[in-house]
Amino acid sequence: MTELLSPALGGAAAGLGVAMPMGAMSVLLLQEAMRHRRTAIAAAAGIATVDLAYAALATALGPWVASHISPIEAWVRLASALILLTIAIHGLTKSRRAPAPPARSPGVGAGAAPTPRPGPAKAFARYVGLTAVNPTTALYFAALTTAQGESLRTGAAGAAFLIGVGAASLLWQQTLVGVGALAGARISDTARVWTFRLGYGLVAAYALKIAFPLPALG
Repeated sequence: MTELLSPALGGAAAGLGVAMPMGAMSVLLLQEAMRHRRTAIAAAAGIATVDLAYAALATALGPWVASHISPIEAWVRLASALILLTIAIHGLTKSRRAPAPPARSPGVGAGAAPTPRPGPAKAFARYVGLTAVNPTTALYFAALTTAQGESLRTGAAGAAFLIGVGAASLLWQQTLVGVGALAGARISDTARVWTFRLGYGLVAAYALKIAFPLPALG
């Protein structure tokens, strides 16, 4: 068991290394948690699933992944930036149109239709897609596993590494869900709307940041 501890700890460090930086996905996950904790839990699992999938792909095909993604990285970054920018614009537009929701009281408004909530399966699939279009995660694990050479090529060591990656990433994402849910339960509706606007503004800024430098034409 001791020979598996090192790759497991290395995987945990790698999972935290890719998950902890507060990028666009972290902001979106925090906002999801402030709205609906149940769907945010599924969304967090979606992000961790992609981290694990990229780590597994890189462990098996590290040098191949790096060489095949690098030539089109700029175009993948641009596509990712456009998706994130669309989400930010939609979120900012919606936050300007929608008034702050009234406090909910049991037994009041029996004839009113409840606000529809996205299902966990839909949230999981959405965050899988959003995370998967980011080439940075794939390149990160490709570089990391390539640098470790043959140490992760054995089945047991590779499995321990992947368990560490998945567990650490999932733990961090669920921590963000807890923080977002805790904040959402303690701030006013007006403050929540402004946090959404600030968050989507950060998503837009992040989208512009990853879009440059633009891919060369021709």
